[in-house]
Amino acid sequence: MKSVFVTVGTTSFDELIATARSPPALQALQSRGYQKLVLQVGRGSLPQPSSSSAVAVEAFRFKDSLAEELQSADLVISHAGAGSCLETLEKGKPLIVVINDKLMDNHQLELAKQLHRDGCVLYCNCSTLVETLQSMDLSALKPFPPGQPEKFASFLDTVFGLQ
Repeated sequence: MKSVFVTVGTTSFDELIATARSPPALQALQSRGYQKLVLQVGRGSLPQPSSSSAVAVEAFRFKDSLAEELQSADLVISHAGAGSCLETLEKGKPLIVVINDKLMDNHQLELAKQLHRDGCVLYCNCSTLVETLQSMDLSALKPFPPGQPEKFASFLDTVFGLQ
């Protein structure tokens, strides 16, 4: 069963949750073969259950780890928090980053734009999410390069005069 996981991290982003479960978004997902939508709503409002769609919808606030949801997802739609984006990309999952236009000093936009320039994600805002779902080509996304903690450790050793 092809599934989509939507995450807002520890914040609230009710507009993303509402858009992702709107009839046009569910129709776009269904037309792409997705049958399940899992929503992690964080501090936001838990949506009322609805069974009127061909796409099954589940929702929860928080879990100790989202690793299981990320692993089982065929597509992840996320707010532009660095932790959520990097965890998804490290798992090798296709990612659509949705910018919260209502945030002041929107550093999330910078992150999303850079990851998009690198070819790793698609990004949009809530008003263009349905259009993005309809037109997305996930095969064009590049794998996220793995981290190299040994280089960072070596850099720190040099900075602190340990090398």
